[in-house]
Amino acid sequence: MKIKAALPLALCLALCACALGSASAASPSEPVLIVGFSQVGAESDWRAANTKSMQDTFTEDNGYKLIFHDAQQKQENQINVVRGFVQQEVDYIVLAPVTESGWATVLQEAEDADIPVILVDRMIDVLDYSLFTCWVGSDFRKESDIAVEWMRENLGTDLKIVHLQGTIGSSAQIGRTEGLEAGLLENPSWKLVSQQTGEFTEAKGQEIVEALLESGEDINVVFAENDNMAFGAIAAIEAAGKTAGVGGDIAVISFDATSAGLQLTLERKINFNVECNPLHGPRVDAIIKNLEGGMKPEKLTYVSEQAFDATTLTQAMLDDRLY
Repeated sequence: MKIKAALPLALCLALCACALGSASAASPSEPVLIVGFSQVGAESDWRAANTKSMQDTFTEDNGYKLIFHDAQQKQENQINVVRGFVQQEVDYIVLAPVTESGWATVLQEAEDADIPVILVDRMIDVLDYSLFTCWVGSDFRKESDIAVEWMRENLGTDLKIVHLQGTIGSSAQIGRTEGLEAGLLENPSWKLVSQQTGEFTEAKGQEIVEALLESGEDINVVFAENDNMAFGAIAAIEAAGKTAGVGGDIAVISFDATSAGLQLTLERKINFNVECNPLHGPRVDAIIKNLEGGMKPEKLTYVSEQAFDATTLTQAMLDDRLY
């Protein structure tokens, strides 16, 4: 009888121990930070790498809950989702803005809710810089100046240029366009044959260059504001029976220096490619950690970047590429 009585007691103790163990395992060790990230879209290889960097960084294992939103290149989508982040009372808002203007009202709402806003990649145009906590990204005007200087030194004076712009009003478009337009003023023998937006997409870049070549336009340089538009331009050039790149009929200047872009640079189909580093996830993580520790980050942080042509790029450099 004593043995039988002991069995329920032992079972009860075991169950209690299991319950205590489960409660202990479920108890949170650190508070989870909720980050709302509004991404421009998925228009390019660069954008895909930027999204992946953020998603790989802001994981539960790293102490975060990420709320991700693809704006599909529409500012109204971003404004609505940022307003939603405020209503959800996220800890941080990370924003890659489609265009620079039109942000004052919704960012004032975030400031009123005491939610820090971290800008990545693209900048915004506001009178009151206190509406965002900080920005991290590229110096797009400097990128363009580097490309223009390379053109001056390597392509000569008789240039007939097709300019494929990115999304109009975006920081990358504004900076890269300013650089080329300054180069045109400084080099009067350069001719701008066409300036159109390819919206940072391969399809649109191909469409524009195809139409120009079919119309008989005499061009010898394509200045594409990102790799994907350069890919489209090269496809159009080759479809027209011409050659692109080093020693070819039409030189191609590009930006981003993605793996695919650098592969074409190594193959000499892109003459010059200026890096725009998309790996902002760890950079934003460091900013948030500093803010959590009571530190004030730099208002503007420019990423260190490189530029490549076939004489400076090697296969080993391409093999080490993270995007």
